[in-house]
Amino acid sequence: MVTAPPKPRPTPAHVLSSRERSLVPVGMATILPRAAKQVRRLEAQLLEQVSSWGYDEIILPTFEYLDVLAPGLEAELLETCYQFIDRTTGRTLLLRPDATAQVARTIGMGLTGDALPQRLSYRTSVFRYEPEHAGRGREIFQVGAELVGVDDVSGDYEIISLLIECLQAIGLRSFTIALGHVGFIKGLLRRSGLSPQGQKRAEQAAAKKDLPRLEELLAGERIAKSAAKAIREAPELTGQQEVLERGRVLAAGDPALLAPLDRLSQLYHLLCAAGHRDALLLDLGEFRGFDYYDGVVFDVFASGVGAELGGGGRYDHLIGRFGRNLPSTGFALDVDHLFRAVEWPQADAEEARIDYVVAGPHRSARAVIDLANTLRQGRRRVVQLLIKGTEQTLVSNALAAVEAQGAKALVVVGAPGLDQDHIALFEKIGIQHARRNGRPHRPVMKKMSRAALVASGRSRRRQGASK
Repeated sequence: MVTAPPKPRPTPAHVLSSRERSLVPVGMATILPRAAKQVRRLEAQLLEQVSSWGYDEIILPTFEYLDVLAPGLEAELLETCYQFIDRTTGRTLLLRPDATAQVARTIGMGLTGDALPQRLSYRTSVFRYEPEHAGRGREIFQVGAELVGVDDVSGDYEIISLLIECLQAIGLRSFTIALGHVGFIKGLLRRSGLSPQGQKRAEQAAAKKDLPRLEELLAGERIAKSAAKAIREAPELTGQQEVLERGRVLAAGDPALLAPLDRLSQLYHLLCAAGHRDALLLDLGEFRGFDYYDGVVFDVFASGVGAELGGGGRYDHLIGRFGRNLPSTGFALDVDHLFRAVEWPQADAEEARIDYVVAGPHRSARAVIDLANTLRQGRRRVVQLLIKGTEQTLVSNALAAVEAQGAKALVVVGAPGLDQDHIALFEKIGIQHARRNGRPHRPVMKKMSRAALVASGRSRRRQGASK
């Protein structure tokens, strides 16, 4: 019997250095407030776009039973999953490694009803183990869409058109969609006479465009020169219409190879007619990394980002692993890669984090809270502060306390000389420490009624919304 090694005892926090306490596991990240705001804005724009096309959001479980989801996951993906034991049942759980497989399970079990077509979207994270040198995250933030129940080329056209509009909605103007069909290169491999194991390894090499490995596999099984030449050529066939023409030459009249080319040709011409030609790149070696794809597939790239922004394709037989086969296609976008591809406006960095800080002495706590809540009802971002000190130092202490808040304005309740219906307003407080003639400058105080302040805030909000 092999005994498990003793569990390491956690090191007390006070023993760790400040650097060690700041570390997170490799491949994970803490998204700080400014970036988090931009990420949430990006996700909201994507979800709003897919919603406008009639896609309903689904929220997927973070972990699942391994034996339930495994039919939708190939062996290579299962090897990268994080697995652990459910303390309640003793069954093996896994952190979600792939959202599409979860959507397929949900539909296959009939949880979304029988009506077709179905249009679903999601915003989620997937978790996969990646070696440190791979340069990829272990938690991948995704926004995706799945179209189920549309069998013809119109389904492929819809999902790619939606993908393009999503990229445009977040401000990305320059990108490339590599468009292919897994049926073409799989057909070449089957026709060559490769063994089942050899076909699988060749598919993996083709997906990575690892031509030396592909050459080694073909030589190892002594594939005929003509068949080997076509297989070697396919992963490098990229371009426009001429790619389809060359593909037909390699097909040599084989119906199993001509059918994928016909489908790809129809889709390509539909997208070109819609004005997307400049964003398209036909790639007969496009394969993606998941076995469940069985038709049109695509990846999205942008300059300056060393990995795909996302991708997807058709998986007509995946849902059948959980129930009955249904024609399906979809895409997922990597939010982190999109974040790096989008040019964020410079003004965003200077944008005030807070609209108002409402401050006052402890004796005016009720008035401070009520005014802050009223301003929030006008969709303003408001921080409330109770200030210590004498009546004479109230304003000075409030200005000092608000220095780090990044606010547009300070409202002081209960300032000296003001009755309960009036407040002191300091605007553009960011200049409070600017110096004039060598002396610190203090913002000018404006006396106004609470009602006027609330009305002014609502007016500004309407003006901002109309821009």
